[in-house]
Amino acid sequence: MDTRLTLSRITKRYPSVVANDGVDLEVLPGEIHSILGENGAGKSTLMKIIYGAVKPDAGEMFWNGREVHIANPAEARKLGIAMVFQHFSLFDTLTVAENIALGLPKDTDLHELSRRIENTAHQYGLELEPQRHVHTLSVGECQRVEIVRALLAKPQLLILDEPTSVLTPQAVEKLFETLRQLASEGCSILYISHKLDEIRSLCHKCTVMRGGKVTGTCDPMQETAASLSRMMIGSEPPAIRAAERAPGEKMLSLRNLSLPKSHPFGTELSNINLDVHAGEIVGIAGVSGNGQQELLAALSGEDPRARPDAIVLNGEAVGRMNAARRRRRGLGFVPEERLGRGAVPDLSLAHNILLSHQNKTTVRHGLIKFGAINQLAAAIIDRFKVKAPGPHATAGSLSGGNLQKYIVGREVMRDPKVLIVAQPTWGVDVGAAAQIRAELVALRDAGCALLVVSEELDELFEISDRLVVIAKGKLSPPIRCSEASVDLIGQWMSGLWDKQESVLREVANG
Repeated sequence: MDTRLTLSRITKRYPSVVANDGVDLEVLPGEIHSILGENGAGKSTLMKIIYGAVKPDAGEMFWNGREVHIANPAEARKLGIAMVFQHFSLFDTLTVAENIALGLPKDTDLHELSRRIENTAHQYGLELEPQRHVHTLSVGECQRVEIVRALLAKPQLLILDEPTSVLTPQAVEKLFETLRQLASEGCSILYISHKLDEIRSLCHKCTVMRGGKVTGTCDPMQETAASLSRMMIGSEPPAIRAAERAPGEKMLSLRNLSLPKSHPFGTELSNINLDVHAGEIVGIAGVSGNGQQELLAALSGEDPRARPDAIVLNGEAVGRMNAARRRRRGLGFVPEERLGRGAVPDLSLAHNILLSHQNKTTVRHGLIKFGAINQLAAAIIDRFKVKAPGPHATAGSLSGGNLQKYIVGREVMRDPKVLIVAQPTWGVDVGAAAQIRAELVALRDAGCALLVVSEELDELFEISDRLVVIAKGKLSPPIRCSEASVDLIGQWMSGLWDKQESVLREVANG
């Protein structure tokens, strides 16, 4: 069978690293082919080369048997290549439909395009509102836009980077059915995911990369998650030991927290009640766009519209306090968006320390103590095994997973009394994910109260003591992880908990 895509000796060098070092790759028509590797292995660079967003320094590329030199993404799309990036390429001030139209002919009818977007989104279980502005979307909803944009192109090769982060367990299988159908029709799929069970279930072939080189290929269906992990990082991630413990004092309390929409496409928060105690992790599950963004803004202080006593931090009403005042009272916060929210891309890692560490150690009499922030940045890089040249490296130069480790490390090093974390391991390889989760559990064991918002159910079950689900701006009753199941939480993501509420309250309260 002729290959759809062939790469021969592809090499890409940057000043401090060789991102791709003589990479060979073959993808057949109708093949679902996984690219597996730890953060910084060179996967994203290779995909950008295929898509024309990055030019290789050496090597050859063949498309349907013919050598090609793809100068830019527009040429890639003409050939039939579509890509969903890990870091989104959307304009905040444009609507969903306008963003998608940017890659289409100038005479595209926006009304007709909106109808196609709605139909395609509904078909694949990725609900979208075409007239909604991107700046009002959560990270998960932005990912839906990228996936739908790629599917609208009816590509010959579809590149997907972590595509299931936005879906319920039930919707994941629906997407897999769609991808299998696309493959049966001849579409080739390059699939990047750190969810090893997904790769084993979906993909026909797996290419493993480490340090910019291809280290092997395999049939993932014949492998175990443990053997794939060993191929990728050289070992299996250590298991996290869950232990029952008596909760400490209430550190964060939400009391009938209700907020109207902050914009026409937002989600209204309605009568949210929750307590988070010292020495426990409470996980919040839910499909992106159901109020997580609004709840995080209210808790972090970005949205100070709540009643003062609707949010109580360590016994003090803080509903109207801004983010800086809450941080001074012991709150730590990791936002879901790494670049632009969690870190300033063009600033060094050391300078990014100042986004959350503004105290006598780092700033005195209005002057920055550069030696102190450099030392702190270096300590985070070392402790969290961040692949970076040093504290002076810009945040934007790091891979997504390494930047995530740095941002989480920056908050953990503050020793917060309460830590709110959104999507702690989004796009992070299995080894780094295990490290981040272990750090969160260690913080809990040290007496911190943690609230973790994640769309990774396996993650929440692994680290949480109790779980709640957010759907349509409402919060389910809490349930102990030992009493919950993936199927049950998946049903609750659709808001189907009301009938069991009284029973579950009894379970949660013991």
